Amino acid sequence: MATSRDQLGTLEAEGSSGHRGSSGVEVVLSSDPATPAPLCPHGPTLLFVKVNQGKEETRRFYACSACRDRKDCNFFQWEDEKLSGARLAAREAHNRSCQPPLSQSQCVERYLKFIELPLSQRKFCQSCQQLLLPDDEEKHHEHPVVGDVSITQLKRPSKLLYPLENKKTNAQYLFADRSCLFLVDLLSNLGFRRVLCVGTPRLHELIRLNESGGKKSNIRSLLLDIDFRYSQFYMEDSFCHYNMFNHHFFDGKAALEVCRTFLQEDKGEGVVMVADPPFGGLVEPLAVTFKKLIAMWKEGHSQDNSQKELPIFWIFPYFFESRICQFFPSFCMLDYQVDYDNHALYKHGKTGRKQSPVRIFTNIPPNKIILPIEEGYRFCPLCQRYVSLENQHCEHCNSCTSKDGRKWNHCFLCKKCVKPSWTHCSICNHCALPDHSCEGPKDGCFICGELDHKRSTCPNISTSKKVNKAVRKQKQRKSNKMKMETTKGQSMNHTSVTRKKKRRERTHQYLCS
Repeated sequence: MATSRDQLGTLEAEGSSGHRGSSGVEVVLSSDPATPAPLCPHGPTLLFVKVNQGKEETRRFYACSACRDRKDCNFFQWEDEKLSGARLAAREAHNRSCQPPLSQSQCVERYLKFIELPLSQRKFCQSCQQLLLPDDEEKHHEHPVVGDVSITQLKRPSKLLYPLENKKTNAQYLFADRSCLFLVDLLSNLGFRRVLCVGTPRLHELIRLNESGGKKSNIRSLLLDIDFRYSQFYMEDSFCHYNMFNHHFFDGKAALEVCRTFLQEDKGEGVVMVADPPFGGLVEPLAVTFKKLIAMWKEGHSQDNSQKELPIFWIFPYFFESRICQFFPSFCMLDYQVDYDNHALYKHGKTGRKQSPVRIFTNIPPNKIILPIEEGYRFCPLCQRYVSLENQHCEHCNSCTSKDGRKWNHCFLCKKCVKPSWTHCSICNHCALPDHSCEGPKDGCFICGELDHKRSTCPNISTSKKVNKAVRKQKQRKSNKMKMETTKGQSMNHTSVTRKKKRRERTHQYLCS
């Protein structure tokens, strides 16, 4: 599953610097575990903070882990906000109303009935994206319906279902067959017997097709995906409705145990995880989730194997390399370009900025991974890995330096290779695009402005928090005093109510900034 590929320029800026411009929203990973995060329809929320360069830390808030656009999930709550029992009850009712109409076990029961129907009675509603049993047809008689749904179609649900199109939440750009076949062959050649597919429905389908067809791969797979529609097509041991941004299993402990059993089978041997997260998602919560899956896998190991790593393929844009390696230092980026079936621009074989920016990050040694020579990949004997044809070995850097498939040039002033479109700027003293702004935003600490560290490690962060807390308390006292005065006198007039409403609406725009 991938997202926001029409805004890759923005994502590239976020991936390289960690924030956009001079302000941004950061996820807070060090929240108190004793205080559980409030729930939204997508499971536990995440704690965020809006930061501005050179300013103190602002008030922290909870928001949806999966949706960046409040139109998709409008959950918002200040970290220190106290909710009444009525509001909590209303929120719980809303969360229940947003859940899928059927549980996984109910979907399995319907599926088993569906496949027993004669071909002429097997129908699929395109409007509701639902398999129909004979008793359902009357409710859908005005909807467009596909008839004669074959077993072959049931084995390829990603071709039967409409891809979700909201790019900020869970837009589905599905692997092209070229990339799927490459991954299946690669996993088979590396000797893996089980694949945990996190947000990769096409790969899951192809593995199951090969398994049922008796092909040589003989690999089993388990799909974890936030798209609940897939629960109509798989048994409980093949699919779990799952949010990868907060490690939330929507069907509770039963689904969690399915995943645990799958990872720990054969004492954890022969299993690999392949993940294709939405590109618009934050790297930090994804890394936390993947580490929880790694910990789950390690539970089935003896202490003698405690140093072993769960083999992982993380599929993401190349410009997030530094962020991913920050959390997983053992990862390296392969040159292989992953392409998608239903995206018009980013495909393998195109040139320049239109080629696919999607790569594979893995902790498997790159010298064990053979890339297809017929697609233009070659083996570099100096780097001991396969690289793209244009990725030339630089004798000064002593590596094949290109990240995006083009030939990069070595800058002797920067002492590194840079993109071919970049030139050295004597004012900035580093390479950049010719039309860049020399006074543009720079990386560094959002609290003190220094460039040698980030906000999270700033020595002034404790002082900043104390000052910020004192200011909040002072504002709270003033607010309480005003409320008391208002209670004694007349009620709050319409103008103040409108002003308060507008202020809350502006506050809710933090996630969209």
